[in-house]
Amino acid sequence: MNALTPPASVEIVEVAPRDGFQSIATPLPTADKRRCIEALLDAGVTRLEIGSFVSPKAIPQMADTGELIAAFADRPGLRLSALVPNLRGAELALDHGIREVVYVVSVSESHNRSNVRRGVDESLADLGRVIARLRQSEGTRLRLDLGTSFDCPFEGTIGWERVDRVLSEALALAGDLPLEVALCDTTGRASPYQVAEHFTRLGERHAGPGLDWAFHGHDTFGMGVANALFAVHHGATAVDSACAGLGGCPFAPGATGNTATEDLLYALQGGGVATGIDLPRLLAAADLIAALPGGQTASHLRQVPRERLG
Repeated sequence: MNALTPPASVEIVEVAPRDGFQSIATPLPTADKRRCIEALLDAGVTRLEIGSFVSPKAIPQMADTGELIAAFADRPGLRLSALVPNLRGAELALDHGIREVVYVVSVSESHNRSNVRRGVDESLADLGRVIARLRQSEGTRLRLDLGTSFDCPFEGTIGWERVDRVLSEALALAGDLPLEVALCDTTGRASPYQVAEHFTRLGERHAGPGLDWAFHGHDTFGMGVANALFAVHHGATAVDSACAGLGGCPFAPGATGNTATEDLLYALQGGGVATGIDLPRLLAAADLIAALPGGQTASHLRQVPRERLG
């Protein structure tokens, strides 16, 4: 693709129900979460990271993930996923009807220990067990989220070579299993040119059928939309974002909200890129999410008078 030619379409993966809600310390009523998700689906969202299967002691906000899956699992055309840090989480996700497991491992040792309480090698070994489990279930998908792919709050800048070492081991474990790999800007400190280099270098080294690329960004330094666009122009076919910019990693000090879905959508629409999402309805969902108590939001488009968006 020419650097100035936008793709025909991009998949937006809405992560407010997981990465967004988990940033709110006090557990939200499940009914409120359902209303927010309904509004997102009404706007045309078709890929949704609905929650995670982690210890409720670590993240109490995710304790009702199973209830939310039950409420939306049968929705036609909806691709639900859930994040897991280990085999136990993957088994719980599958037991609750999830067909797409998002396995998270950080590139940096320090953040992986902060996030999932174990080393990178231990997470990779467990990934092998998750892959073996997925091979036993038809119709399941695996996505690998590589946290701190650009920067670590404890170790600083992460070069693409470090990402490659972890990714290469993961790909060897996956074999011929179809895989979507998301490079995650956990702290929001990446620059567009760093994003371009990572996607270009890794894409050249690991191009092949059955491997798709995604980008997960935060807007801590105001680079969220720019980083997402550079990712799209250098190989990513899916981009994570959170409606209203809700979010912030509790295990990455200083990281603020995810890139706001409405901001990203506005930029993509400017290039004629199809997403299937309706902007006015998405803004209505953003208003609903922004009204949740205890949330940190970071949306630019919500501050613009609606009549100027027509």
